[in-house]
Amino acid sequence: MFRSVISLVPLCGQQQVRNMATLKAISMRLKSVKNIQKITKSMKMVSAAKYAKAERELKMARPLGEGAKAFYDKAEVAPEENKPQRLIVAVTSDRGLCGAVHTSVVRQIRNELNEPGAENIKVVCVGDKSRAILQRIHGKHILFSCKELGRKPPTFTDAGSLAIAILDSGYEFASGKIIYNKFKSVVSYNTTELPLFSLSAISNAPKLSVYDSLDAEVIQSYLEFSIAALLYYSMKEGACSEQSSRMTAMDNASKNAGEMIEKLSLTFNRTRQAVITRELIEIISDTLKLGISIRLSRIANIQTSILSWMRMPIPQREVGDIIWLLHGRM
Repeated sequence: MFRSVISLVPLCGQQQVRNMATLKAISMRLKSVKNIQKITKSMKMVSAAKYAKAERELKMARPLGEGAKAFYDKAEVAPEENKPQRLIVAVTSDRGLCGAVHTSVVRQIRNELNEPGAENIKVVCVGDKSRAILQRIHGKHILFSCKELGRKPPTFTDAGSLAIAILDSGYEFASGKIIYNKFKSVVSYNTTELPLFSLSAISNAPKLSVYDSLDAEVIQSYLEFSIAALLYYSMKEGACSEQSSRMTAMDNASKNAGEMIEKLSLTFNRTRQAVITRELIEIISDTLKLGISIRLSRIANIQTSILSWMRMPIPQREVGDIIWLLHGRM
């Protein structure tokens, strides 16, 4: 029985070392999760402030986009049938950690590029996220891309520069579309598109005559302005959707980090309790081992005394001595 107890001592030592390493790993992971939670909470607060500003600016930008779109609808502008060239503008940004805001835009463009006749489509990537995703498979369709979007709120100057870059690119498209995320609420948005038309398509519109004093120069100027207005409106919608989605994503990440911290804390406490229990078992085992050694030493001394006593003559007065010896040494 005592041998089995003594044999537990080296095994408990090995398990203790293993659990100490596990405790260290759990402690490091717990610390890293807590740091991540601090970062996600900070990003949520920053996104909430940017979202409030983006929502205010979106209300001022909506009349520009809706007015430009209303002109195309009222004039009944249609793409030219003899020109299959099309242009797609993907409105994203350079920053991530905002859910599926960028992937929803890229997914819709991929579906169109996988259809028949996609060889006549060119894509302008507004933001580095769309360029990075589309360049892997559909790199030949990218006309050009622009960066440094998403760090600051988009302005009409940025949209005007982008519109001039599209018109001066040398690609003569008959029709096109702007694919962007339209803001609905804090937790939802829709991936929508706005139409784009060439100068000849606008000039040949059937109901363009309802507008007076429209010559080629005026139509050219309005084309540049309408493209800039639509781009500005779509960029504002995309920025508001991005900030609201990032705020929601960081809130969910903070909640998930809190749940993970609770689980890791519970695992850490359980493992630490197991280590303490094993240490107590080791102390008890050492105590038993030490006690058994002392008891065996005493028994050996008694056996030696008894053997010496048996070799001597046995007078009656020495019987009490041996009884005292047995009771005293045990």
